[in-house]
Amino acid sequence: MADTSHGPASFWTQADALLRKNLTFQKRNIKQNIRLVSFPILLCLLLVLVQTLVNHELDKPENRCGCICIDTDGDGKCEKVCALKYSTLEQGASCPIPDPPQWPPLLQVPAPNHRAVISSVIPYTDLPNESCKRTGSCPVTMLFTGKNQTLGEVLAGNMFRSNFTLNSSDTLDNLASSVSGSESMPENSNFLDPAFYSDLPIYNVQSQCSQNPISSVPINISSIQMQQEVRCVQGLHLWRNSSSEVNSELYKGYKKGNSERKINEILAAYDFSNSNGNNFNVSIWYNSTFKNDTGSGPIALLRLPRLVNLASNAYLEFLQGSGTDMLFEFVKEMPKPESKLRLDFSSLLGTLFFTWVILQLFPVVLTSLVYEKQQKLRIMMKMHGLGDGPYWMISYTYFLTVSSIYMLCFVIFGSLIGLKFFTMNEYSIQFIFYFIYINLQISLAFLVAAMFSDVKTSTVIGYIFVFGSGLLGGFLFQFFVQDTSFPRGWIIVLELYPGFSLYRGLYEFAQYAFNGNYMGTDGMRWGDLSDSNNGMREVFIIMVVEWFLVLLFAYYVDQAVSSGTRKGTFFCLQRFRKKKLSSFKMRSLRRQGSKVSIEMEKPDVGQEREKVEKLLLDSDTTHAVICDNLKKVYSGRDGNPEKFAVRGLSLALSRGECFGMLGPNGAGKTSFINMMIGLTKSTSGTAYVHGLDIQTQMDEIYTSMGVCPQHDLLWETLTGREHLLFYGRLKNLKGSALIQAVEESLKSVNLFYGGVADKQAGKYSGGMKRRLSVAISLIGDPKVVYMDEPSTGLDPASRNNLWNVVKRAKQDRAIILTTHSMEEAEVLCDRLGVFVDGSLQCIGNPKELKARYGGSYVFTMTTSSNHEEEVENLVRRLSPNANKIYYLSGTQKFELPKQEVRIADVFESVENAKQRFTVFAWGLADTTLEDVFIKVALEAQASNVLT
Repeated sequence: MADTSHGPASFWTQADALLRKNLTFQKRNIKQNIRLVSFPILLCLLLVLVQTLVNHELDKPENRCGCICIDTDGDGKCEKVCALKYSTLEQGASCPIPDPPQWPPLLQVPAPNHRAVISSVIPYTDLPNESCKRTGSCPVTMLFTGKNQTLGEVLAGNMFRSNFTLNSSDTLDNLASSVSGSESMPENSNFLDPAFYSDLPIYNVQSQCSQNPISSVPINISSIQMQQEVRCVQGLHLWRNSSSEVNSELYKGYKKGNSERKINEILAAYDFSNSNGNNFNVSIWYNSTFKNDTGSGPIALLRLPRLVNLASNAYLEFLQGSGTDMLFEFVKEMPKPESKLRLDFSSLLGTLFFTWVILQLFPVVLTSLVYEKQQKLRIMMKMHGLGDGPYWMISYTYFLTVSSIYMLCFVIFGSLIGLKFFTMNEYSIQFIFYFIYINLQISLAFLVAAMFSDVKTSTVIGYIFVFGSGLLGGFLFQFFVQDTSFPRGWIIVLELYPGFSLYRGLYEFAQYAFNGNYMGTDGMRWGDLSDSNNGMREVFIIMVVEWFLVLLFAYYVDQAVSSGTRKGTFFCLQRFRKKKLSSFKMRSLRRQGSKVSIEMEKPDVGQEREKVEKLLLDSDTTHAVICDNLKKVYSGRDGNPEKFAVRGLSLALSRGECFGMLGPNGAGKTSFINMMIGLTKSTSGTAYVHGLDIQTQMDEIYTSMGVCPQHDLLWETLTGREHLLFYGRLKNLKGSALIQAVEESLKSVNLFYGGVADKQAGKYSGGMKRRLSVAISLIGDPKVVYMDEPSTGLDPASRNNLWNVVKRAKQDRAIILTTHSMEEAEVLCDRLGVFVDGSLQCIGNPKELKARYGGSYVFTMTTSSNHEEEVENLVRRLSPNANKIYYLSGTQKFELPKQEVRIADVFESVENAKQRFTVFAWGLADTTLEDVFIKVALEAQASNVLT
């Protein structure tokens, strides 16, 4: 597994490695990707199905133009003729109208119980008394203001006639020449005016009404004779000193403009400004709430033309004298062909559904990012040299590509099946809107992912965002958008929430498509963005700004708290600090004294600390790893004391050395490894890897480091070969050198032959995964390798093979290995350190440790319980200082000091004993490494109890 020397991989090499891995990973997850893309397609098909059912219902005879059979040629044959005159009111909307009817232009007159009167809300004394509402005789009020009150009063007086008599022979023409109006709600077209077929009266506004203000006149509509009530109503014109007074009075007359919720409606208001005999400048106030803009249908046509005509005629009469009029005979709709009743269901309900479709990408991106964190795949890639820059660039580009394909399929399929939402709006506006939003959504997913490390939790949060945004948008935010009284500034504030900005954009598309389909015009075009009522321009600005701000903040949070070792809140200021000297001559100022006194350390541990002290002053060292008083303390929680995981460890490892760490569970071995590989930050002290400080230069250390973690961190759908190709590219292996290194690695861990190399890692056994993890740690010639229990779960043959691999690999690199196998430690390690309760208790090569702690034989004998005392006497005769270390049901174990015992004497004494009583089993063994470990651990634990 020896690879040729090479430097760290460049930015683009790392990016290429990650891109290849992601493409392979997605190729294996093609079914999941198909399901993702099929979701919007299925939703579009559902909308088409619903639209088909709606169209079927709307195409019934009661919704089509009325027809009868007429003999038009007199030949006795019946021909079907469809026309408005043969239709009901409901059928009339579908009929052809080649010559639409003419309607007198009317005013929007307030209902009798809503007309303005004097009250505590509007205390103007020139308004009518409130008692008129009880009799229904309140006049309608018109306000006027300007810079010239005299001129204003003249113009206002010219608007209403003092008397007017209806001619019953031509009622509609008579109404056109008078000032008439209706309290009925207007329609969205001029094909029919509800004022002439409703039960409400038509009002004739005059300065004074006669004794008989109510009359009934015949009206001919499409050859149908009807009786219509015409009622005279007095018109008041009242002067106000300024436009601000007019605004205040109009607002207070609105139901939501006063605390008593009273309606005091004004007919209209005029501001004649600086008008005079040479200049006519007028502004008109009118009630826009009659547009009936609910957001679910086309808006109504307001009765405004007559208001403008009144002002024009009043000014002409002022200039030319009485009797001068600008004729305004009728309003009339454009001709229309026969049509079908249409209801664009996709535009009507599509806003909510399409919001869910687009937001569906958010939990997909979020869970993918969090999955790599939860499985520690992100930090695993980082520990093998993948920088944050390539990771962010490739991951972002990958998610952007997937999202773009998703949206492209969505728009194309929706257009192919004829959804008006897509076909009627300008495609360029749609694509820009979708492109900006999916970028904002990806940025938001990166930000949220930095705050979670559990896939289940992030999935729940993701789908709460999806469905919550849609429901809140449809049942709360849309209500505010449609409410003309709701402040526009607060709408913009609400749109700062990405879910609402998406909903607002889709809402605008839906409204333009719905109205365009209903009116037979186009949907949204670029010119519509300049419309003050169009919110798309604001949404564009908000989303673009948020895109960049959220992306920058997401990167900051990821670096500060989420990516491997936490760099701290102000990590971005580190570049402005003075860099540390690369030489060890200047020791870190952060180095603190050990709380454990040097006198209490074992001599070998103290010598190691002194060695580290000297190496730190040496500018030219061949040591690969130097740990300088490294400590890790976990803060106490729920009243528990602090946990000292590592207590001032000092250690120096040279190149070509394999150092083994032994210790019971919870001794601090894994905490030490985690500090060295950047998973956790040390509390104090530091370590140097080839002169690089783990506190500040971890990114550089990663380029020359290999890690075999305690638990296998693998992609289940990638093969063993693909894993090694990916990590080999991260170590800057290319071309034939990469292929050769991968094949050698696979062969060395017995994963090459029989198609195992191209088998997905998820189908590997536990031992095969372990061997692959070891191969990954050694690929690319790392200078320092950390192995946490590498042979766990391996059979004896595989374990011996793995040991040979490690022994060959350590020739040119330092290896730190933790294990619970004493045999493995003895075979692989040049030196061993026994770790207990966060402290290094002893250090040395296996032979030295056995000699130091193992100056005795272990004698074991099993007899019946009746002869236990005789066995103990036998041992005492052999060795007066023997120590019984174990006994149970006739089995006893003793430690015999080697200087007191000859092996021949032991055999002779046992043979003599067999003649006196039955010996079931016996044995004499030299001290093993396991015995040393147990002895050191027990001594350390006893010492900790005493201290």
